[in-house]
Amino acid sequence: MSVVHVPGRFDGKTALLSGAGSGVGRATALRLAAEGANVYLLDINAETLAETAKLCADLPGKAATRVTDVSSRDECFAAVADAVAEFGGLDVLGNIAGIARAEHLLEVSEADYRRMMGVNVDGYFFLAQAAIPHLLERKGNIVNIASNAGVMGLAYSVVYTMSKGAVVQLTRSLAWEFIKQPLRVNAIAPGGIDTSLVANYQMPSDVDWDLVGRAMVPREMAQPEDIAAMFSFVASDEARNVHGAILHNDGGLTAG
Repeated sequence: MSVVHVPGRFDGKTALLSGAGSGVGRATALRLAAEGANVYLLDINAETLAETAKLCADLPGKAATRVTDVSSRDECFAAVADAVAEFGGLDVLGNIAGIARAEHLLEVSEADYRRMMGVNVDGYFFLAQAAIPHLLERKGNIVNIASNAGVMGLAYSVVYTMSKGAVVQLTRSLAWEFIKQPLRVNAIAPGGIDTSLVANYQMPSDVDWDLVGRAMVPREMAQPEDIAAMFSFVASDEARNVHGAILHNDGGLTAG
């Protein structure tokens, strides 16, 4: 797809992005770096994270990386401290890291439950908690990646929908708590995106496809760059009056 950047949109600003090794995280890193941001990139996968940094090398913004498991509070706080030390401050936090799986409710193991909530919820909360003091200093903002699953029920995806519902409420509650302070908090709620996460999303073989079908629309899936484009706008000064919003990017899935 054709991508039109806004040169200089993020000159002098720093963004910390989780899940930057692939998919939406990588596309957002490239978009912000192309528009002048210094990007501090987090991912649990060292190899894919290094690939993203390499792709950023010739762009206007500088890139630095840290291999991080965002389900750990200590790791989240250390990552934010390192980002501030590396670039002198923080203007944007992008909570993008996420995992997904489908399974029958009665077959969900405790380990799988804890892992999904750890990445999809704990990581967002602890990165926000660590980043907010620095974001307030620079009148910065947070952009959380939620999902259509955060606003509608989906069969065979109970834990995932729970986690994304938590992201929606985290966004709204932070927006209200800091409404009198110089911090914006918003979320983007995509539908299907053409990423490895979606490609590897396997339904159990015995599902009722009539129930699954309500999560599908006849339009093409989004590309990661579609979400990155919305992220870039929402995180920029052009969106200075956008606060507490859940911005849908789902091809109309949640319209009906």
